[in-house]
Amino acid sequence: MGLGRPPKSGNGVSTRWVSLFCIASFFLGVLVVNRLWSIPEPVDKDGEPSQEHQSTALHQMVNCDTKEASVQAGDIFSQVSQTHDVIMTLDKTISSLEMQLAAARAAKADSQEGLQVNTKSGPEQLKDRRKFFFVMGIITAFSSRKRRDSIRDTWMPKGEELRKLEIEKGIIMRFVIGHSASPGGVLDRAIDAEDALHKDFLRLNHVEGYHELSSKTQIYFSTAVAKWDADFYVKVDDDIHINLGMVGSTLARHRSKTRVYVGCMKSGPVLSQKGVKYHEPEHWKFGEDGNKYFRHATGQIYAISKDLATYISVNRHILHLYANEDVSLGSWFIGLDVEHLDDRSLCCGTPLDCEWKAQAGNPCAASFDWSCSGICKSVERMQEVHQRCGEGDGAIWHTSF
Repeated sequence: MGLGRPPKSGNGVSTRWVSLFCIASFFLGVLVVNRLWSIPEPVDKDGEPSQEHQSTALHQMVNCDTKEASVQAGDIFSQVSQTHDVIMTLDKTISSLEMQLAAARAAKADSQEGLQVNTKSGPEQLKDRRKFFFVMGIITAFSSRKRRDSIRDTWMPKGEELRKLEIEKGIIMRFVIGHSASPGGVLDRAIDAEDALHKDFLRLNHVEGYHELSSKTQIYFSTAVAKWDADFYVKVDDDIHINLGMVGSTLARHRSKTRVYVGCMKSGPVLSQKGVKYHEPEHWKFGEDGNKYFRHATGQIYAISKDLATYISVNRHILHLYANEDVSLGSWFIGLDVEHLDDRSLCCGTPLDCEWKAQAGNPCAASFDWSCSGICKSVERMQEVHQRCGEGDGAIWHTSF
């Protein structure tokens, strides 16, 4: 009997073919799945991923990181900026409160020492104090009645116009004087009578004397800052010419600054020889003979901001007084964060200098003769200088600060 035939399935297909078909399907499936599942990375001849592919992948990662970092950096800068603004606001608020506190303490001390200040209580005083633009103190002496009259007849408003200047322009102007060595004597009574007539004096608790100018200047600023709340405090000699509108315009440019010292800055020689004008008894403090002073404003006219006037008031008992008042003032600001502003319009010469500038449409803020440290023979010449160098009698009322 021979070999039998392979068995057949019920549908007539051999089981061998079925097995082969299943195996072929399995390998075909594996091939297709592997082909779709993973696309091989480009490789170089050593079998490693190519640098081009690595660079592309890295570039994509860096772009994502950069975008995310940029967003984070922007948020951080925004937060830092906001924090800085808050800190600056708080700093200004604290500085303002400190100045108010210092001014209140100084006012209290001044009232105890007999200086003429507002005697109201602290909160009531701060509430009632009006804000002024600047206070101008014209330093004068008992013997200078004619000088004062020459100023009243030229560049200083008087009577109702003086009150109007305070109300409309926020400018306070006063002749500044102390008292005699014998208070209540004939010299003091003469000033009382003059003040009753013009009402343009600021009286200080100070004994008058030429060699006391440093002390007088110190007390003037202390008294003025306690009495009036102003942006600037100006010191002027009574033998120079002033154009009020130009002074106001000059100061208005620096109104936003907190610690400014405005004037004609100089650095003169330290005079060690006895008997000469402007002799410096403490010359040894400035080094060898022939040395010069530090930069400071010439004494005929200068202005300081409120913060500096308050600083003088608070520290007046420990501020050193040199023989020359302009040197003293400059020394008080050494070591402080003070901006020195050198403005030459505050120290023009008398005609023809100031006259030419006035004719050119640029009047000087102040004029005097350097050789006389003021206008030579100011009583006789003030009217002439005013006519030739003045900005016009109505200029102050048409000037906007």
